[in-house]
Amino acid sequence: MLSKCLISGPVVLIVMDGYGVSPRLPGNAIAAAKKPTLDRLFKTCPNILLAAHGKAVGMPSDDDMGNSEVGHNALGAGQIYAQGAALVAEAIHSGAIWQGEGWREIVAQASADFATLHCIGLFSDGNVHSHIDHLKAMLRQAKREGVKRARIHILLDGRDVPETSALDYLLPFEDFLVQLNDRDFEARIASGGGRQVITMDRYEADWNMVELGWRTHVLGEGEHFQNAAEAVQTLRERHSGITDQNLPPFVIAENGEPLGRIKDGDAVVLFNFRGDRAIAISRALEGGDVPFCRQRIPAIAYAGMLQYDGDLLIPRRFLVPPPAIRNTLGEWLSRSGIRQFACSETQKFGHVTYFWNGNRSGRFDGETWQEIPSDSVPFEERPWMKSAEIADAMILALQSREYRFLRCNFANGDMVGHTGDFAAAKDAIEAVDLALSRLLPVVHQMGGIALITADHGNADEMYELDKKTGQPRLAPSGQPKAKTSHTLNPVPLILDYGAEYRHLGLKQVENAGLANLAATVANLLGLEKHPDWQESLLQV
Repeated sequence: MLSKCLISGPVVLIVMDGYGVSPRLPGNAIAAAKKPTLDRLFKTCPNILLAAHGKAVGMPSDDDMGNSEVGHNALGAGQIYAQGAALVAEAIHSGAIWQGEGWREIVAQASADFATLHCIGLFSDGNVHSHIDHLKAMLRQAKREGVKRARIHILLDGRDVPETSALDYLLPFEDFLVQLNDRDFEARIASGGGRQVITMDRYEADWNMVELGWRTHVLGEGEHFQNAAEAVQTLRERHSGITDQNLPPFVIAENGEPLGRIKDGDAVVLFNFRGDRAIAISRALEGGDVPFCRQRIPAIAYAGMLQYDGDLLIPRRFLVPPPAIRNTLGEWLSRSGIRQFACSETQKFGHVTYFWNGNRSGRFDGETWQEIPSDSVPFEERPWMKSAEIADAMILALQSREYRFLRCNFANGDMVGHTGDFAAAKDAIEAVDLALSRLLPVVHQMGGIALITADHGNADEMYELDKKTGQPRLAPSGQPKAKTSHTLNPVPLILDYGAEYRHLGLKQVENAGLANLAATVANLLGLEKHPDWQESLLQV
């Protein structure tokens, strides 16, 4: 314990979901919004920037977007847990992946008579989106568990690995299949193509890629070859100077029949672990709405290696669950007898409760949770969502004087940001600003302090931007291409206080991220941080 509590009132942590900080103005709904409360806070209160993506939240690399799940894990845990590549590798090494519900359901489907296990993914060891070793492990395990037939649909890399290295992976993999196959098990490559041509669309920017992938993998449409090596070599000769990522799609066939059409009763695994290029094809394979004609939608069991978007639950079935997290802030405060209040609307309620508490569905002693039911209308049609009701609930909880630590999530910037509607995202940010204008004065009246942050960016980039010019990419209509995904931008941390706490501030430490918030909250409440946590950002 610290010698004394630094404040007399409660500590309130406010998460503005999807609120990144970017100097770029094109497509920046946050910059375009009228937000007098936040503008004032940035000018008058201590504020710093936090990393909310990549390694700062346990993703494999800093090219990986954060998301609401890992963001709230980090906020509530005070620690950085492995996500993505490291998480999958450990799950395979321990065997936990094979015991999970996702894999059990995939194997049950694939083991049925006349069923096939299909594996789709980036075919390399680049370890940015996937790893070929994960694919091999799945095939070995499928054979052990009695699956009779597997088909692999390969997306050639040449981006995270040398640009014409496809055969360096393909030929040894074919040898691997020869050794693996026997009279009871047959695994073969069925289709493929360059990652920039088919399947791996990013940010839903080019649905034509997804449609071409669908036609290749699912329908078996495309130029036929006897094997994948022949396809790669022939296409390279035909397209002089082409790199692997740009190779056209191909289908492996025997006697004119594709080897690997995806049909009713099959099981499909997308073995990519990174989400940005996995969401669109997942939507198509799960039967969701997509802007192209699929011709037929097979009834399959589909799973992603991970859940690529926890906000939208894409996909519903996945093989590797979130990490097991211990010694969270909620548990630490509960042990210390500090009562807590958590509130959000349905869209983010699990994030301020389940994910915040280290992927636990139960409350700690002294915790109160309040869920505000979300509206069942498109978010762009009601961008204010439940921001007013969340502010109401927080104000009542503050005025009750029952709680020393309160937390809430305003989902607007993220959920409306996902729609790609710039005007609606602007309105969403303005709604959050209005809610803050009502909530923060009550925090001050109760003698408290507010920490205002975000779990990742989204509304800060509503357009696809050209990396060289920084200007929006244009759709065929001439309008800017909408971006619906999270961003790589940092998020703010603002310390809002009354006059009696002007001796408190924030320090911008190296590599400061969301996991530093737990220790910061604990120190404000008069507690030392847990030894496992990242350092506090509080400056006295």
